[in-house]
Amino acid sequence: MFSDHILVDCLAIKRKKVCDQVKPKPSTAHLVGWIFNSGECDFITSTPCFFAIYSGDYCEVNVCHNGGTCVTGIGEDAFICICADGFGGDTCNLTEIGPCSPNPCQNDGACEIITPTRRGDVFNEYICKCQPGFEGVHCQINVNDCANQPCKNGGICRDLDGDYTCQCPSPNVGKQCQLRCISLLGMEGGAIVESQISASSVHYGILGLQRWGPDLARLNNQGIVNAWTSAAHDKNPWIEINMQKKMRLTGIITQGASRMGTSEYIKAFKVASSFDGNAYTTYRVDGQRSDKVFVGNTDNDSTKTNLFDPPIVAQYIRIIPVVCRRACTLRMELVGCELNGCSEPLGMKSRLISDGQLSASSSFRTWGIDTFTWHPQFARLDKQGKTNAWSPAHNNRSEWIQVDLEKTKRLTGIITQGAKDFGVVQFVSLFKVAYSNDGESWSTVKEDNTTNDKLFQGNIDNNTHRKNLFEPPFYARYVRVVPWEWHERITLRMELLGCDD
Repeated sequence: MFSDHILVDCLAIKRKKVCDQVKPKPSTAHLVGWIFNSGECDFITSTPCFFAIYSGDYCEVNVCHNGGTCVTGIGEDAFICICADGFGGDTCNLTEIGPCSPNPCQNDGACEIITPTRRGDVFNEYICKCQPGFEGVHCQINVNDCANQPCKNGGICRDLDGDYTCQCPSPNVGKQCQLRCISLLGMEGGAIVESQISASSVHYGILGLQRWGPDLARLNNQGIVNAWTSAAHDKNPWIEINMQKKMRLTGIITQGASRMGTSEYIKAFKVASSFDGNAYTTYRVDGQRSDKVFVGNTDNDSTKTNLFDPPIVAQYIRIIPVVCRRACTLRMELVGCELNGCSEPLGMKSRLISDGQLSASSSFRTWGIDTFTWHPQFARLDKQGKTNAWSPAHNNRSEWIQVDLEKTKRLTGIITQGAKDFGVVQFVSLFKVAYSNDGESWSTVKEDNTTNDKLFQGNIDNNTHRKNLFEPPFYARYVRVVPWEWHERITLRMELLGCDD
């Protein structure tokens, strides 16, 4: 009657429960159990010690109750049930007992059972330990971290999950906009030397005897020849300063000059910046699609100050004349400051970095179930839940997780963390870090003074934080973490450290 069957000790087998859940047993003295046969349940009789089993798909009919998921091929059992929160038992038919099942705490709060009390003013048998930034009996209240107005100097506060961020008006910077970035960077004073200044062209006057070179473009420069002027034939003029290292630029002061008794100046201009002197970005105001055109001078001698709000972070700064009076003639000074302390969490945990900014080479699905997919969006430090981290589909060194910061930022460090998959401790013990400004051309962080890729020490368990610093820091829009060694399976939660420089 049944093909392809085996005999198994009936007292040690769980498989007979498949049919026990489908239809009642007939009254048969010699009945040993049910057999699953092509989607139907038949009963068999035999000796009291054996049970015949058909080698079909035991999950063809889902026998798991209360929203449980039936899975085959795991261990020695023919099937197991993955139960929804609050349910247990072999077929999820039992309600988990206890005030913390299911977890009543919201926003990743941890439920802790407390000793029952007979006091009339105490009713709960548990307390919720809330994550920073949340409060309430069930951690249901997101504390408004902006309520105390932490942003100084006109900064606009934005409340995050357990944190806040300040949008600082230029030239104010810092976590709370408490710092002013208004140093004169050296065009007038000479700290910026001649070799740092270049231009698209140079005007030569009086039969070529007067050279109006870019090295003369210094604010308040004196003399007969005292500014930069582009050549008359130059249809796309520019002047550029190489700051020799990445700086925060908050403004520019411009000035024209007089040549042969005639006022010449730039009436309107654009600003472009670069990290490497090859790829340039023209300055735009946040949210605008068109390049910003700055208003320049109205005469040859007075100064005009324009602020960059938000500031520009770059090594190369290029001034591009748009409208010039008679000729494109310029004296100038740059305003800003050096980059310093910068180790703020960039938003993985607080969700300032949105799900759409996270991607990966692949994602693992526990037992092939979509519900248990370890998406890159789960790779947030201290995230809770059954699937609470990123894990790739394969354990190899070609897998990666990527963060798009949406604009270039200064990266100073990373915090990593492992996780558990149904009780199995998993973590990344060694990894590399790559970065890019365009998402196509990538550089890998190197060991000091070598061409060797740096290997960062990762975690030693599933929960402890491991912090690594990037020394020196780097600047990038895109960051990738490339697992190199791991325990059990590649599994990662993380936070990036840096600032908006």
